[in-house]
Amino acid sequence: MHYKLIIKTIAALQLVIAFFHLICAGVAFHYDETEALRGFIFSISLLVGFGVFFLILYRNTKPEGVSTKDGFVLVTLSWLAASLGGSLPFYISGAIPSYTDAFFETISGFSTTGASILTNIEALPMSILFWRSLSHWLGGMGIVVLAVAILPLLGIGGMQLIKAEAPGPSVDKITPRITETAKYLWYIYVLFTVLQTALLMLGGMNLFDALTHTFGTVATGGFSTKNTSVAHFDSAYIDCVVTIFMVLAGVNFVLHFKLLTGRLKSIVINSELKAYLAIIFLATLFVAYTLHGNVYTNAADSFRYAAFQVASFTTTTGYATADYEQWPYFAQIILFMLMFVGGCAGSTGGGIKVIRIVTLLKQGINEMKYLVHPRGIFVIKLSGHTVKKDIVYAVSGFFFLYIFLVLTVTMIVATSGSDISTSFTTALATVGNIGPGFGMVGPTENYAFFPAYVKWVLSAAMIIGRLEIYTILVLFTPMFWKK
Repeated sequence: MHYKLIIKTIAALQLVIAFFHLICAGVAFHYDETEALRGFIFSISLLVGFGVFFLILYRNTKPEGVSTKDGFVLVTLSWLAASLGGSLPFYISGAIPSYTDAFFETISGFSTTGASILTNIEALPMSILFWRSLSHWLGGMGIVVLAVAILPLLGIGGMQLIKAEAPGPSVDKITPRITETAKYLWYIYVLFTVLQTALLMLGGMNLFDALTHTFGTVATGGFSTKNTSVAHFDSAYIDCVVTIFMVLAGVNFVLHFKLLTGRLKSIVINSELKAYLAIIFLATLFVAYTLHGNVYTNAADSFRYAAFQVASFTTTTGYATADYEQWPYFAQIILFMLMFVGGCAGSTGGGIKVIRIVTLLKQGINEMKYLVHPRGIFVIKLSGHTVKKDIVYAVSGFFFLYIFLVLTVTMIVATSGSDISTSFTTALATVGNIGPGFGMVGPTENYAFFPAYVKWVLSAAMIIGRLEIYTILVLFTPMFWKK
């Protein structure tokens, strides 16, 4: 294990966090927010001091190839370190007096979950809200991917890191060099950010609201600067823009790159993309049909609110334009089922991922074929390629661990006295990085009422879910630490 190199990388990562804190300090200065500015300056001092100290201490550490073990440890520690450093402005400024709550809010931001302990969001300083949303944007494509893309001076081979961090069972490289791959992904990410921000401003949002809501959309995070989320703006145009970009953010970013470079064939035959779009389309139709005449009087409004909420749940964004707990039960059941899906592999979305759902469905169909034809040979094909058995086994193992983790977190949450609906959807919303759930964590509620020990468990659930379960759980196996 290359401990010195790991510490050196984390130190450099803290300098990156400090740089974005500096931007937020500029926002605090602009809005004349003294306490918030003091919090950012103090956190910048701590992070820069930590980063510079260890970079100087290990300045002679030669860059060596990162092993698979190094990758898992570095990814996990990087997310923890980023969350610890990122929570400082919340706590030091007094915006969030409890460090437990400050850490929860930060890990929710970096993991793009969007679960919040804030009861009055609009009462917070603008700069604090900006950092809160910016943490989504940074976490969306991954803190470690960011470090690999802009810190090549460390000389770390990043493929192991991307394998450990990138959502989904496999990583489709864009270019032969992983650093270039990470850069291209960020270029697309920035392009989406600029485009959505401009479109939202055309819809009447000011620059601050347009940026912060874009951060939460392209990262599929869901932090809003308004107490009533996107519903605050009461605009069909804004709902439409956010819905479209939520759907785009839930698509594998490699496919976006292929689209921009004209490689349309691989997009057309992509099994996961077709399933993803089909799920959103059919769910929207069912929900809209249920809402029409029961909640909304015209079809346009029914489709508008249905499409937004379906996209929000499927992509694990967590924005809301309506109190869906007041909708008919059939519509609620569909939204509940979507909490198990998630976005595509290689997207910023959380959840199980569509490609795993498709793989398990096809494997289930094959097992029924074996019952009829025991000697038959049946294979699973995705996008025209045969899926190897070891990948199917890995997907099955992931699904079991995912459900086991959700049930474990459910039991822990229930010890706080929460009802079964609240306990289960809280677990599902945090492990799946969704944010809002049902019951006491519904679209008009928050996570503030949970006791401290539950918040720490949920914080762990968010980061385990964001890093695809295996990445962190493997660290607790004895074989991982054997030479």
